[in-house]
Amino acid sequence: MPNAERRHDKQARIDNDARLSRASGESTNLDELQELLGVQVDPTLLTLALTHRSYAYEHGGIPNNERLEFLGDSILGQAVTVKLYRENPRTDEGGLAKRRASLVSSVALAEVARTIGLGRFLLLGRGESQSGGADKSSILADTVEAIIGAVYLDAGGEVATALVLRLIEPLLDDPDRFGAALDPKTSLQELAARHSSAPPRYEVTDSGPDHNKTFHATVTVDGLVSASGEGSSKKNAEMAAALQAWSTVNERGSRARASRG
Repeated sequence: MPNAERRHDKQARIDNDARLSRASGESTNLDELQELLGVQVDPTLLTLALTHRSYAYEHGGIPNNERLEFLGDSILGQAVTVKLYRENPRTDEGGLAKRRASLVSSVALAEVARTIGLGRFLLLGRGESQSGGADKSSILADTVEAIIGAVYLDAGGEVATALVLRLIEPLLDDPDRFGAALDPKTSLQELAARHSSAPPRYEVTDSGPDHNKTFHATVTVDGLVSASGEGSSKKNAEMAAALQAWSTVNERGSRARASRG
């Protein structure tokens, strides 16, 4: 390679590193996030994992978290599959597949992200931030996968697997929540029936270009709860809204029982 090209490539790498450093300086306290995750991650990699494509575009085309998301998805799937296989020796293939799907779905990962308050750490473009991107299920879920990928690259498979298991532990430890994550629409319908409420009503809208639409769902259970969710399909958006509604009612009940106790 000619010297001029080498200098150009070197300068491009330096420029990208500088942009990432600036992004790191703009992010919320990374030490706090690492404490919540229970693992130390190289700050540059963690910043990359938090960088949504909208932020990257607005900052001169710096790298975004999509490649890390691709890697993290694979690590997540393997870790969950192995755990379910080992801990459910009497469950058949179909049952294992359903459980795995519920734990690695965007709905479940977004729920995990909200439990650690991940939204406030995201690096989003101005428009995405103003439209509520910090609480969009698809963005939260993708970022969880990107963080898993970053941990894998920085600390190896064993540490990344341990992180996955810590993140999904709330779903596994709470059978009711696990059932809701598996089928949130049915769980919400059953919850409405127990409270003698009318069945849930869903309203769905969409936004964005035809090739990359985002669907927004609102579910209402009269006299009980109203909640919203979004996803890459109408079904995913309704599931996200149903899980949010179910979680709201469930947490409300837990607080009431605690106050009486």
